[in-house]
Amino acid sequence: MATLYYFHDPMCSWCWGYRPVAGQLFANLPAGVVRSNILGGLAPDNDAPMPMWQQAAISGHWKRIEEMLGTTFNYDFWIRCHPRRSTYPACRAVIAAGKQGFEDEMVLAIQKAYYLKARNPSDLDTLEQLAAGLGLNSESFRADMASLETETELQRQIQFTRASISSGFPSLQLEIGGRVHNISVDYENAAASLGEIRNHLSCHDD
Repeated sequence: MATLYYFHDPMCSWCWGYRPVAGQLFANLPAGVVRSNILGGLAPDNDAPMPMWQQAAISGHWKRIEEMLGTTFNYDFWIRCHPRRSTYPACRAVIAAGKQGFEDEMVLAIQKAYYLKARNPSDLDTLEQLAAGLGLNSESFRADMASLETETELQRQIQFTRASISSGFPSLQLEIGGRVHNISVDYENAAASLGEIRNHLSCHDD
């Protein structure tokens, strides 16, 4: 059995751009390869308004991804919301939703809210509304968001990321036979990543 680690953050714009190809990759993983999503935690809890220079920098990333990949972004976010450099709440929401079997669904809901609907996933009320929209038990979700267990799991994943050989988000690593291999991230085609995974599996079998 091999594990493909996917290092990501639900509020990472490059992860949003990579989403269509990531879906193709994950849907076509060879037999015997399981996927494990690892939250990297881009930015810790922070109630301070995001400085204008940082807003401009992140908006610039959006424009670059849009031009490179055709990814859709709603720039009204920078007008309607009060941006904060804080992604840990969104990461906790993914973990809390995962306890109810909705990890992937929550990631997508956060991305759509942030990038398409100009809503702020750094805000707890936004995350609670997204959970309700997915049909999650709201009381359990709120309790899990605030629980020590969720915080411990988030810190475990962050430390796992920092101890890995990953290079930012999104990143892919294949662990097989106790060895870890970097897998390239091609934002436009899943074929290269799949080829590398198959090659490593073949070498391991030999």
